[in-house]
Amino acid sequence: MKNEFTLVVTINSKAEKFYEAYLSSEGHTALTGSPARVDGTVDGDFTAWDGYIQGMFLELEKNKRIVQAWRTAEFPDEAEDSIVEILLEEDHGKTKLTLKHTNIPKGQMDNYKAGWGDFYFKPIKPKLSDIELI
Repeated sequence: MKNEFTLVVTINSKAEKFYEAYLSSEGHTALTGSPARVDGTVDGDFTAWDGYIQGMFLELEKNKRIVQAWRTAEFPDEAEDSIVEILLEEDHGKTKLTLKHTNIPKGQMDNYKAGWGDFYFKPIKPKLSDIELI
């Protein structure tokens, strides 16, 4: 059995603004407050949190869906990448963001579930309206 979880958050932003920020080095860095390098194209790679997180974009549907192969420095060498899918549903200028994280190595799920909240969603919510990418 593979470990997985789903998180849902509403952000006070258009989906386009989050999508563009998440898929650029400057935007991703601004969202989280930690250095990121992002090639926001299909098969493009990324690193975040000073290289602690790394992976590749598998599928992109503009302003609606992001799918990543995703791993951290804590993954066992033999572990497959986990998969992160982010769905964006905009309604009246706000966006429901649903994140599904699957194929997590055994014993690591709780850390990543907390990490998404602490290191992505908490910093993103107040900062997103300040990012001028559109």
